[in-house]
Amino acid sequence: MAKGKGSKFFKEFKEFAMRGNVIDMAVGVVIGGAFGKITTSFVNDIIMPFVGMFIGGINFADWTVTLPHLYGPVPETPNTLAIGNLISTILDFVIIAFVIFLFVRFINKLRSMKAKEEAAEEAAPAEPEPSKEEVLLTEIRDLLRDRKE
Repeated sequence: MAKGKGSKFFKEFKEFAMRGNVIDMAVGVVIGGAFGKITTSFVNDIIMPFVGMFIGGINFADWTVTLPHLYGPVPETPNTLAIGNLISTILDFVIIAFVIFLFVRFINKLRSMKAKEEAAEEAAPAEPEPSKEEVLLTEIRDLLRDRKE
C-alpha cells in the first residue's frame, strides 16, 4: 500500500467515526448493553422466583429436560434442554422490547408536540404593521394628550 492511500484511508475512517450519528450509536450500544444486564438481573433475581413460587416452587435456573441417550456408552453428563433459561431469556426480550417501545413512543410524542408548536407559530398571523396614516394619527394623539396634561 502506498503511503498516500493509507493516510487517506485513516482520514476517511476518522471522518466516519467522528460523525454525530456514529458516536450516538456507540453510546446507545454501551447503554443498551448495561440495560440488558440490568434487565437480565431483574428477570432472574426478582421475577423468576415469584413465578416459581406461584407454580409450585420450581427454580427456573434448574428447570431442565433430560434427553434420552440412544447410542453408544452413556456420557458422564446427560444432554439437557435448559427450559428455564429459555423462559428467562424470553422474558428478558419482552421486557427490553416493551421498554424500547415506550421510549420510542415517548420520543414520537415529543416530536409531534414540537411539530404542533412550530405549526402553531407559523399559522399565527403576525400583526400587520400600522400604516403611515395610523402612525401619524397616533403621534398627533400623543402630542395632544401631552398638551392637556
